[in-house]
Amino acid sequence: MIIRDLETVKCVDWGNGLSRRFLTKSDGVGYSITDTTVRAGTKSRLEYRNHLESCYCIEGSGEVVELDGTVHPITPGRLYSLNEHDAHYLVASPHEDLRLVCVFTPALQGDEVHSLDAHTSSAY
Repeated sequence: MIIRDLETVKCVDWGNGLSRRFLTKSDGVGYSITDTTVRAGTKSRLEYRNHLESCYCIEGSGEVVELDGTVHPITPGRLYSLNEHDAHYLVASPHEDLRLVCVFTPALQGDEVHSLDAHTSSAY
């Protein structure tokens, strides 16, 4: 059994926020769970080429924007899943941070960070 507390897990500054890595590849469960904060007013172009990701919003607000411009508002209680390695923009509202619980499969190594550039997707 694995028991972890928010205050003791590895915290990674991924560029536009913080990712607290509760479970990683070394835990051997086959997936990762993170508690991720996206800083207010930030916009991140992301794409997970090697992982599928699902995110559940627990605080704050923002939106996920598909590259074709389709906007999906994100508020507490909403889940979005990047089930086709979808390239997207993750945007936190200008007035508050966005907080997500995220599941990645296969599991993250645990030290990944984004290389954020407005013209290409950051990928890992």
